[in-house]
Amino acid sequence: MGDIGRPFTEMVSDLQYPEIADHTREVLRTLIFKESDISTQDRRWFKVRIMPYRTLDDKIDGVVITFINITIAKKLEEELNKTINILRKHNLYQP
Repeated sequence: MGDIGRPFTEMVSDLQYPEIADHTREVLRTLIFKESDISTQDRRWFKVRIMPYRTLDDKIDGVVITFINITIAKKLEEELNKTINILRKHNLYQP
């Protein structure tokens, strides 16, 4: 209950996402959702989606921000890129 009405920019976060306030304003201005892959200070990754919040009477009344943990996918992507670079170095990679 303590966070209701409180600006989300005042909440403590490990996200390395300084553009979150600008992206939120953009979503409110354009009414088009914004999605970004964002890391945290402890090397976790989240897909952050910012969407306009519509009331039942179809009025925009803020935003909804969702966070999906994609850390495992990002680690696998990093490992794959390392493998591709090793294969390229030895002329074994042919896309």
